[in-house]
Amino acid sequence: MKFLRPALLILIILLIDQTLKFWIKLNLPLTDSIHITPWFYLYFIENEGMAFGMKWGGEAGKLLLTLFRIAAVSFFSYWLWTLIKKQSHWGLIISVSMIIAGAMGNIVDSIFYGVIFSESHPGGPVAQLFPVGGGYETWLHGRVVDMLYFPIMEGTFPQWVPVWGGEYFVFFRPIFNVADFSISTGVITILIFQKRFFIKEEIVQVSSNETAENNAAISSKKTTDNKPAE
Repeated sequence: MKFLRPALLILIILLIDQTLKFWIKLNLPLTDSIHITPWFYLYFIENEGMAFGMKWGGEAGKLLLTLFRIAAVSFFSYWLWTLIKKQSHWGLIISVSMIIAGAMGNIVDSIFYGVIFSESHPGGPVAQLFPVGGGYETWLHGRVVDMLYFPIMEGTFPQWVPVWGGEYFVFFRPIFNVADFSISTGVITILIFQKRFFIKEEIVQVSSNETAENNAAISSKKTTDNKPAE
């Protein structure tokens, strides 16, 4: 039962992430957007696998990033298992679960999307699922779908600003997805509340050590009491 809540959280985040990505991929041409509010757009882009639309390393880079994500999910999954077994702070368990869910979401894109989707193009047509001629890439080389865009503030820097004077700017410029948001939220939460999270870790460890020492002392006393007198 104690493993159920983290597993459900991972599953829910993964379903939300993949549902939105599928809808974007199948309904919008590449670089097309939907205006939700003055500061929020669904803006369809694809990247080579890094968070917030960043690129790195071409074909080899995409493969390495996919393998790195798989290794990271394995590591964090083992860590999550140990945290749950030790009854660590629930905030830490939730944060690690969010990191795992986000990494898994982008892994799905990297492994499968190149095979199950056709190419997306600016201006259309939109991608097809399981196209007759095959996907746009091979296994492990799919592109990650991003769509969350928050241009909260935009304008032109005053001429007196060093280096950027007169240039156009947008804040917040990166375009990301639910998986990226989940990973970032999990990491930031751990950094902010690390003292609170890991104090309980230390308390649990000290308590375990004291229990082990007490058990050893009791066992030793029983052995001594049961030892026949010479």
